[in-house]
Amino acid sequence: QVQLVESGGGLVQAGGLLRLSCAASGSISLPNAMGWYRQAPGNQRELVAGITSGGRTNYAESVKGRFTISSVNSKNTVYLQMSSLKPEDTAVYYCNARGLEYDFWGQGTQVTVSS
Repeated sequence: QVQLVESGGGLVQAGGLLRLSCAASGSISLPNAMGWYRQAPGNQRELVAGITSGGRTNYAESVKGRFTISSVNSKNTVYLQMSSLKPEDTAVYYCNARGLEYDFWGQGTQVTVSS
């Protein structure tokens, strides 16, 4: 059974930084894309950043220039480096891995940015 295991969330002051990690446990074929989504209370889940197996990235406008997504294909692992964090970045962050025949989600990790 495949699981996406996330780590790195926590509490940080505004202007600080955090690094989220997500690794797939179990055997899966190389994902076409991996990404990070977030959901704040009362809001819909939104894409934060995504990366394809070829290394193409895309970001939500609200995080461009502050967040960087990267991955290690050989380990089915994806990272999200977050800097200059703002209180509005507070949310549960979810990892996603998508292949031809699967679409897996992590359990979520809480990120809280205090002002």
